[in-house]
Amino acid sequence: MEELWPAPSREVADVIRSLCQRLLTETEAMVDAFARPSLLAQNDPALLADASLVEEDRELNRSDLVQWLTSNVQQPGRRVEPYVGPRTTAYINDLVCRGIAPDFAVAWRVALGIGWRRWLEECVADCCADPDLLVGVLDVTGKSLVQYALDSVAALGQAGLAAAMDNTDSEGIALIQLIASGAPMAEDLAEGRLRYRMARWHVGLVLWIDDPRQADALDEAVSAVRPAAGGRCALVARASATSRWIWLSGEAVPDLLHAANALAATDEVRAAVGRPGRGLEGFRSSHQGALAAQALVIRLGSDRRFTAYADVELIDALTKDRASARRFVVNTLGPLAEADPALRQALLTYVQCGFNTTRAAANLYAHRNTVERRVSRANELSAVKVEDNPAHVAAALLVLDIAPDIVAVHPG
Repeated sequence: MEELWPAPSREVADVIRSLCQRLLTETEAMVDAFARPSLLAQNDPALLADASLVEEDRELNRSDLVQWLTSNVQQPGRRVEPYVGPRTTAYINDLVCRGIAPDFAVAWRVALGIGWRRWLEECVADCCADPDLLVGVLDVTGKSLVQYALDSVAALGQAGLAAAMDNTDSEGIALIQLIASGAPMAEDLAEGRLRYRMARWHVGLVLWIDDPRQADALDEAVSAVRPAAGGRCALVARASATSRWIWLSGEAVPDLLHAANALAATDEVRAAVGRPGRGLEGFRSSHQGALAAQALVIRLGSDRRFTAYADVELIDALTKDRASARRFVVNTLGPLAEADPALRQALLTYVQCGFNTTRAAANLYAHRNTVERRVSRANELSAVKVEDNPAHVAAALLVLDIAPDIVAVHPG
């Protein structure tokens, strides 16, 4: 690439290299700082609603950061060429296919503001004893970062144009995207375009993987789930490189036992399922529930393989971010949050069984006296007593059941 400013002095270059080497060890913390704000700044509801795409957007932020830091280790203070690798290309293709057009310029402006402040802090801490050296470092890195942002936005735009020219199968997913977003749609039009009957019961599923290299396992899982609705009663859409949207339908509510058993056989693929619904509105609402369940699992850092929205709807309402979920659990359960899991399970089952110790013992395959002792001990440890607010206690226990490590304190 053409160089647009003079190379830095050796002293300036050494400082830049040292700072970038140190920040490479803190990549994840830096991405945490600007990934979410830059995503929200794009203000695209379709992007924000899809946890798989949100993860890909975060990965794009991470690759951009690593590219700039590693390039400045190798050639400090020079112009950095954007890296548009296979994963970024696949992400752009998915966005184009679904008619999603994020404002990458706005995202970069937000990320650049947060990243520049962090860079200033590092530079001042390292160079405060030498004002001339500090000015030299800030001068050249400011030019490098701004030019990198401009070049990156241009590269993403070119990738989007290339994807649009190559895309020949976007009509179906674009129509699904419209229906899912709540756009008015005639039922017969949707049926004709998608070749899928709407005037029946539907259950929406989201299948996804964490690693794009596991795509074969994802496709195998889709094939295994299809028979649950008898082949012609299933609709599958490629939502992204790492996720698939599926609808199963029938005159009666589709039985998901086959699908759950099929998915239990794989360690790579995870699934979320919405509440059943009928007609076009049921098609939409079940899908939105599945997306919400997927987003819940990802934001809480849960390793659950199969999640039904009906089981976690209350938790979704209480835990829109991991930090607030942790506060809710700690404030509600106190010492019980980090006590023996058997105590928490006994108390949760007891509440779910309508405070009936005999039923709870049967569900836990334990002696009634054992369950009574565990429930009593759990209630002693809990900050909020079950008799005072059983709904809060049960909800906090459910959060821990989904994300057992949420109360753990991680460095940084």
